[in-house]
Amino acid sequence: MAKLSTDELLDAFKEMTLIELSEFVKQFEDTFGVTAAAPVAVAAAPAAGGAAGGDAAAEEKTDFEVVLEAAGDKKINVIKEVRALTSLGLKEAKDLVEAAPKTILESVDKAAADKAKEALEAAGATVTVK
Repeated sequence: MAKLSTDELLDAFKEMTLIELSEFVKQFEDTFGVTAAAPVAVAAAPAAGGAAGGDAAAEEKTDFEVVLEAAGDKKINVIKEVRALTSLGLKEAKDLVEAAPKTILESVDKAAADKAKEALEAAGATVTVK
């Protein structure tokens, strides 16, 4: 097999859907025995250390998850909103909505979580922010 340049690899990744890319990352991790999530754990460690210094800092939450609990009667509108929020394709968004309860957004700030919740609820969905 010919060796691909970095630009060629990036072009190939641009053509993939998020689900295909996610499956690639899982297979890459399995093949090479690595974890792509390691930098996230390292980044979270200083935050935990800083929170130990004061109770107020420990109680304040900065990362939120937007969870779709149910699609409701207007499933098509909910799918449209999920696509707008996540940049998923039609099939991926439909599958996500039909598999509710599912996390739509992870590690977003309070304002983004509230905005996403309002948009999804306006479309007819039942949403919680964790």
